[in-house]
Amino acid sequence: MKFDYFRLALSGLKHRGLRSWLTMIGIFIGIAAVVALIGLGEGLREAINSQFGFIGADIITVAASGGLGVPGSGAINPLTDKELEKIRGITGVKNAAGRLLESTKILFNKKAVFTFAASMPGGEERELIEDMVNMKAEEGRLLKDGDKYAVVLGYNFLEKERFGKPITAGKKITLQDKEFTVVGIMTKKGNLQIDQAVLMNEDVMRELFERNPDDYDVMAVKFDEAVGVDKIKADIEKELRKVRNVKEGEEDFSVETPASILENVNTIILGVQIFVYVIASISILVGGIGIMNSMYTAVVERTKEIGIMKSIGAKNSTIFSLFFIESGLLGAVGGLMGVVIGFSAATGLVFAGRLVLGSEIITAQFSPLLIIGALIFSFTLGSFFGTLPAMQAAQLNPVEALRFAK
Repeated sequence: MKFDYFRLALSGLKHRGLRSWLTMIGIFIGIAAVVALIGLGEGLREAINSQFGFIGADIITVAASGGLGVPGSGAINPLTDKELEKIRGITGVKNAAGRLLESTKILFNKKAVFTFAASMPGGEERELIEDMVNMKAEEGRLLKDGDKYAVVLGYNFLEKERFGKPITAGKKITLQDKEFTVVGIMTKKGNLQIDQAVLMNEDVMRELFERNPDDYDVMAVKFDEAVGVDKIKADIEKELRKVRNVKEGEEDFSVETPASILENVNTIILGVQIFVYVIASISILVGGIGIMNSMYTAVVERTKEIGIMKSIGAKNSTIFSLFFIESGLLGAVGGLMGVVIGFSAATGLVFAGRLVLGSEIITAQFSPLLIIGALIFSFTLGSFFGTLPAMQAAQLNPVEALRFAK
């Protein structure tokens, strides 16, 4: 019996043809927006998590002017050796290292590519940075103290698409009109920053980019996890406020853990998602009202049919079920179309993004729960907006219905 209800409901949708498709526009636009956004949002979240996943739980990042910013953009009040020494003296801090970051242009094989350069400190601090990112050489070797015009490149430079041929260990490249020897290529990290970075010794980088002898863009701090990340973070902030002579709440620096960075980024993603949800909900509401209007029209058009069905013994519950299921299917079909369109749109955007950025980092993630949830929601939505028309159809008097239809 229930199968017959669905069969009759599908027959009703086919009968209305174009009107049914027009009614579903609002539904599938809204569902498509939600599916595409969630898929892209989850893919972005996964990509960001992978970018920061290489940083250990016992590492804190300190940067000037409230954040890392764009490499080479500089800071109004940069970090210096003075802050670095104060941080090293904090109880629970095992070691700390400062680094420079600069935008740069690489010339190789008569082609130019813009990326960023990062400095490598000497001595024990070099080991700290290497351990922090689990730095190993895919080809050649890593930098050593005393290397002058030598660099280590990220794994992505092995791709021939960038310069027409891969850059391998032993090749010569030009940075800031200076020739450098590539002594090594790092293993692939799956991190966009590291995999396309140019690493050189700190003294060479200061000379190349004419940097002050004691300033830094960012500092990495390794601490004893037994002390607790919150205490170490608070102690660093307290010490830096003293050194830089700033009040609490007016800091011109940031102290971030990998967890806090991810939390901030995820909050931004959530805010964008909520905004799109609001816009999509408007479209879905319009689609729901369209379903209600279409079902009211269907009740009027099928008044004679309803009268005949009641005159031969159909119960009110039967009539209600027919229209209720029909409106639910109207929503479900719209939801199915929305899922297909949302999936296609997200996949297309990911493909375009990968072509533009030349990186596989951009992805879209669609869980079975998302697809099933979207379909259930759209069926429920259609059924909800079809309830009143279904009740009107069920309450029709068979005699009046037959008289009205003549």
